[in-house]
Amino acid sequence: MAKRIAIVEDEAAIRENYADVLRKQGYEVQTFSNRKDAMRSFDIRLPNLAIIDIGLENEIDGGFTLCQALRSMSDTLPIIFLTARDNDFDTVSGLRMGADDYLTKDISLPHLSARIAALFRRLDVLDQPTSPENLLQREKLVLDIGRLTIQWDGIPVPLTVTEFWMVHALVKFPGHVKSRQVLMQE
Repeated sequence: MAKRIAIVEDEAAIRENYADVLRKQGYEVQTFSNRKDAMRSFDIRLPNLAIIDIGLENEIDGGFTLCQALRSMSDTLPIIFLTARDNDFDTVSGLRMGADDYLTKDISLPHLSARIAALFRRLDVLDQPTSPENLLQREKLVLDIGRLTIQWDGIPVPLTVTEFWMVHALVKFPGHVKSRQVLMQE
């Protein structure tokens, strides 16, 4: 069954361009120009992935509000911000609100497709049993690289994909200092 992707973007040309590309890849795509229309649909049925712009019509931060509402409806629904706003404050805010990824609109379509496929692979892997070679343990901290999950002293720590890879980069070689640029590359 085709995965359902919702795109919430107020610029029609951009919205339809993304939708066309994703439909050609076999996804079922719903599009919305504003938060209220999207929420009416999501109250009936959640998509398998939501791609959200931050500024939506007359709501300067409508995408942030939508992300918070979606996260309260589902802990596992993949959410990607796709926006022109590329400052660190918005990026950190989006990830802290529970988005799995934060991309800027200058991203290439193949790159966007790869990020979407990676999120869906992550969900598929969560249904599989953990294999020991995918575990990285440092005392009470356990990273499952296959599932992209982290536990501290046996308790799951909810992290976005970006946060997981940042922790992984730090845990891989304990005691090594990492610059922001190195962390972002990893």
